[in-house]
Amino acid sequence: MLIYPAVDIMDGKCVRLYQGRPEAIKVYSDNPAEMARKWESEGADFLHVVDLNGAVAGSPQNLPAVERIVKGVGIPIQLGGGIRDVVTLEKVFDVGVERAVLGTTIITSPEFVAEACMKHGPRIVAAIDARGGKVAISGWKEGTGYSASDVIKELELLGISRFMYTDILSDGTRRGVNIEAVRALVREVDIPLIVSGGVSSLDDIRGLRKLEPMGVEGVIIGTALYEGSFTLREAIEAAGGRGC
Repeated sequence: MLIYPAVDIMDGKCVRLYQGRPEAIKVYSDNPAEMARKWESEGADFLHVVDLNGAVAGSPQNLPAVERIVKGVGIPIQLGGGIRDVVTLEKVFDVGVERAVLGTTIITSPEFVAEACMKHGPRIVAAIDARGGKVAISGWKEGTGYSASDVIKELELLGISRFMYTDILSDGTRRGVNIEAVRALVREVDIPLIVSGGVSSLDDIRGLRKLEPMGVEGVIIGTALYEGSFTLREAIEAAGGRGC
């Protein structure tokens, strides 16, 4: 199972939010590229980067910081936050991002998602951000009423080959992962899942690793790493001994 350290960027800084709320922010570094290099030095083989300003604004706002990360590390990154049209998608890939994470557009612009999948295939990741089992969009501010499993099934038809599932109420809280909810979700779909939100202990990682045969291929970890609940090397070992 893959471990993705999270590098969330707001106003050019590396931060963490509580349940995605901008007012509940903690700054960990003024230099996201330096933080990315730290995770690489500790064994990461893939990074999950989010442009938090972009997620709210509807277009990337921190691409210079993202480009510095790409140039500063020797490992691939996936980027989410404000990627909502073809021009932006190509711009993101042009700066060296390996995978683009699409969120809001999976609901608002399925034709764009289909076009992106047709052109870029496995480089496209669909972000399913759910609150109480219902998908939320626009930086988690707007509810849709659609269930996560129904949306994922539709995305499979559009050509999505990988998706990321975030439990919004768990994100940034270190309350633990709802393993049973993840188990129920992967039972209903046939494409690989990356889990995000709420990891609090190595036991969470071990629990998710047991679901690897069902399709859980990775876990994104943020606050627990930044707060020192465990080290990245310990997380990689709990996941099976590799970052990617």
